[in-house]
Amino acid sequence: MFWGSPPQPAALPPGVPPEQRRVLQQQRAGLILHVLRAHPPLHYYQGYHDVALVLLLVLGQRRAAPLLEQLSTHHLRDFMDPTMDSTKHILNYLMPLLQRESPRLHDFMQRAEVGTLFALSWLITWYGHVLTDFHHTLRLYDFFLASHPLMPVYFAAAVVLHREEEVLGAPCDMPSLHQLLSRIPPDLPYERLVLRAQELFQRHPHARLARQHRKSIAIQSFGAFQHAASHQRPDAVLRRQRRELAGAGGDAVSPLPAAGHNPLVKAAVWGLSATLGAVALAVTHTALDWGPEFLLRLF
Repeated sequence: MFWGSPPQPAALPPGVPPEQRRVLQQQRAGLILHVLRAHPPLHYYQGYHDVALVLLLVLGQRRAAPLLEQLSTHHLRDFMDPTMDSTKHILNYLMPLLQRESPRLHDFMQRAEVGTLFALSWLITWYGHVLTDFHHTLRLYDFFLASHPLMPVYFAAAVVLHREEEVLGAPCDMPSLHQLLSRIPPDLPYERLVLRAQELFQRHPHARLARQHRKSIAIQSFGAFQHAASHQRPDAVLRRQRRELAGAGGDAVSPLPAAGHNPLVKAAVWGLSATLGAVALAVTHTALDWGPEFLLRLF
């Protein structure tokens, strides 16, 4: 049961001392309650705490709060409805993608009547609940933060297509196939899959995949979200500050050249000073307190 359940404790990375574990769980609960109180139309779903935990581990409580709030009102918005209708609509993009790329695989899955629920936890937690390597989780969060809200679905298609021969060799029945697909192998070539997901997104625009164009808040608001994010990149912020300085009578300084348009490169969105991956590579102050042994497990 994913909707309507109270927050359940998500798994923390190994090596976190019990005292730190309790603090993190309290901070995570505070983050979730902050967002839900600030936005009454949003509803908790089981798996939301996995997203909150990843942001908390990397950014710390103060910087995780605005980022979780923005994700909840944009990328994750459809998952936070009182029912699963919007989430089912998002899942419905998966099978048309598979059909266009591999009719053989699509037909096999259709005969097995496996459906798409095997990918539910992938999408609503941005794979944070199913991956065992925290480094891979951070890599995907970086990718999804800088991408269209439907990119986790395209990545799911890339994962299933990568495992095509394995799937076709399995028994053609729902229980066997659901069990196989719901378990993500630990040795996937993540960088290749990221590239393939991008290629799928470019080849098969989401508007051509939907049989029923349900109103998705995340998709509809993405244009405005991109516009706001583009004005909070480091280069945009510096240009604005220099214009303000010149207008106030300070020394006029030539502004930085405008950055080329690249929807997959957005450093410092929503007023934060770094993206998730940049902070992950530098390692946050919270993780530093856990010592080298724990850092080796993360990175």
